[in-house]
Amino acid sequence: MPFPREEIEATVERYVETRKVIDGGGAGWSALAQYFTDDAVFIDPAWGRVQGIEEMKATVFGDAMVGLDEWKFPVEFYAIDGDNVVIKWKQILPGRRDDGRAYEQSGVSTLIYAGNGKFRYEEDLLNMVHVFEDMRESKCKVPPVAVPPKHPNRDFSRPGA
Repeated sequence: MPFPREEIEATVERYVETRKVIDGGGAGWSALAQYFTDDAVFIDPAWGRVQGIEEMKATVFGDAMVGLDEWKFPVEFYAIDGDNVVIKWKQILPGRRDDGRAYEQSGVSTLIYAGNGKFRYEEDLLNMVHVFEDMRESKCKVPPVAVPPKHPNRDFSRPGA
């Protein structure tokens, strides 16, 4: 039986608002940790499977975001189906192309709600070839700490209920 839609929607609204604060420079990515259970699983397109909130804080909310302070990740919309949430967002790099357009890529996150204002799973999908092409063209550099592991765990399976 899914959690009440109103509860999920209220959590998603807070999550999206926190992302806006992060984009505005008012908080770091670790501010999203409050929305995940201690045993949550996060699937990142570059870093792979990350298990547990402490590991998430160290990687996908930590090292993975070092040097990306000027990048923006605005949410376009979200949809809720049972305990599943899909959030459509963009990733926007600093700078502009010669024609004035932004360096941006399309991303989608799928989350599973766990109750009490927390998610137990997030899977981010992003075309990393597109990201790297835009990084090269924009001459964007990230510090070595932000480089993902050479052989990340690509298991995107959802944890048991």
